[in-house]
Amino acid sequence: MTWKQVIDPFGNITLSVLVAAIPVLFIFWALIIRKMKGYQASLIATGIAMLIATLVYGMPVKLALLSAAHGALYGLFPICWLVIMAVFLFNITVKSGQFEIIKHFMGSITADRRLQALLIAFSFGSFLEGTAGFGAPVAITAAMLVGLGFNPLYASGICLIANTAPVAFGSIGIPITVASQVSGIPELPISQMVGRTLPLLSVMLPFYLVSIIAGITKAREIWPAVLVSGISFAFLQYVSSNFLGPALPDVIAGLGSIICLMTFLRVWKPKTIWRFANEPAATSNAHISYTGGQTIRAWSPFIVLTILIIAWGIQPIKDVLNMTGMLQFEFPGLHNAILGSDGNPIPKLFKVNYLSAAGTAILLAALIVIPLVGLTYRVGITVFKETLIQLRFPILSVASVLAFAYILNDSGITLTLAAVLASTGILFPFFAPILGWLGVFITGSDTSANALFSKLQYATAQSIGVDPVVTVAANVSGGVVGKMISPQSIAVAAAAGDLVGKESQLFRFTVKHSFFMLIFICVLTLAQAYVLKWIIPTYEMLDTKRLTTLPDLSRGHTYLLILALLLAALAVAIRSIASKRKQSPALTNE
Repeated sequence: MTWKQVIDPFGNITLSVLVAAIPVLFIFWALIIRKMKGYQASLIATGIAMLIATLVYGMPVKLALLSAAHGALYGLFPICWLVIMAVFLFNITVKSGQFEIIKHFMGSITADRRLQALLIAFSFGSFLEGTAGFGAPVAITAAMLVGLGFNPLYASGICLIANTAPVAFGSIGIPITVASQVSGIPELPISQMVGRTLPLLSVMLPFYLVSIIAGITKAREIWPAVLVSGISFAFLQYVSSNFLGPALPDVIAGLGSIICLMTFLRVWKPKTIWRFANEPAATSNAHISYTGGQTIRAWSPFIVLTILIIAWGIQPIKDVLNMTGMLQFEFPGLHNAILGSDGNPIPKLFKVNYLSAAGTAILLAALIVIPLVGLTYRVGITVFKETLIQLRFPILSVASVLAFAYILNDSGITLTLAAVLASTGILFPFFAPILGWLGVFITGSDTSANALFSKLQYATAQSIGVDPVVTVAANVSGGVVGKMISPQSIAVAAAAGDLVGKESQLFRFTVKHSFFMLIFICVLTLAQAYVLKWIIPTYEMLDTKRLTTLPDLSRGHTYLLILALLLAALAVAIRSIASKRKQSPALTNE
């Protein structure tokens, strides 16, 4: 059985778009107006999408069901796999009592919620986005903020909003790599163009985040720290994206802004410590202090996590892990059964990269740190079971959201929405970011949105005489502000922030900020296309006939050996710290 996608099922693009938009509009209505739970809204939206796909677009019922199953399976792996492991690692840290030390450490830097949000949600989250991506930064940082005592809604909401600045360069630059492969424009000019757009957003984002949680007046009270955080991040993001490429901007900018802000806070403190209205004032117990060794041990889960996530992002290591630990199969009944609008069959392969997946790196980190933080593996198994129970509804939400996304893409509904935006003529640069925003809203991934629309962005820009790198980069940049309202991201943040069943609150919290930032990027892209042309980098198109080189597995094995030695040395050091702690009091009485 084969079936060809239809872009204009009614022969009237206006009517086709109105019908195609129904599932997307339903998600907004269900979460904002009806205030449904996330999994309920996703399941109903999936049903609506299937009805439109089969009755309007003529998609065979069998293919629609298989498409939904394909999406749900992808939702379970690698997305839910990652979320489960991220929350599991955090729960281990809490169960062992080490998170109390982390909270004390953060309080020693600053007890101010505004500054904690900048350090964890903005800077540390950006660092994690650069190494892992695909939901891990929001899952980990939201859980950390809730553990520190943040209001769960604000913790999850600001982590989603903070995650906009780094998404374009996430997972060692994968979104831009995919945009390059699909459009034929080299990675560096796309990275440069995005790196001349997003730093303008990045420099304002810290003030924006603090204003959301505390108000503009309270944000002004810490303007020196806000400037240090925003300017250091934006500067490092600009330099690395323009001169080093798309792989390292998040890692460099995230780590650099952490160092700059922590250094600045040694010489500057806010006049007043700001806390949420319903929580007690910050207290400092002078009779409790922790040694440097105890603090390192408490942070060991995140130290090991960072090392492993960085290692998992190194291509030679990925090659080795994929060579020995990946299953790939053609999805039965769906592979090559759908013909694209160009008549070419669409391959439907399912990859289970069970070793190179980011979730596996987090699992390995958890297994390494369980004895280091003083737990037994028996207790670890109990914590894992509790984590699965905690995440049962978010797992259902993520699976249904991905089923929804796959039906929209496979049926041609997404292409219908894209066709209208592409028909806007000379105004297309203004609407180009909306296409990326729409793609990320539907798929939950800037990488997937770039795979969907980069070629369309390239061809449309050429047809109206605009440099294609402007619109391809706009697809990347517009996508980042759609991440905070993607149902997939909302489900992940709700799971990590203890807001299961309250996804509608989280959606309403972030949606207006998504639109504000989207309009900003749309106006900036229009100016880049026609007014600020000097900002566009010069480049040559990729040679599509380049031969692909086989991976060098020997380098991967060498890196893995170095990684094993590094982790072993770290484990010995932390065990040594733990043994010294047993011989001396854990607390220092002063």
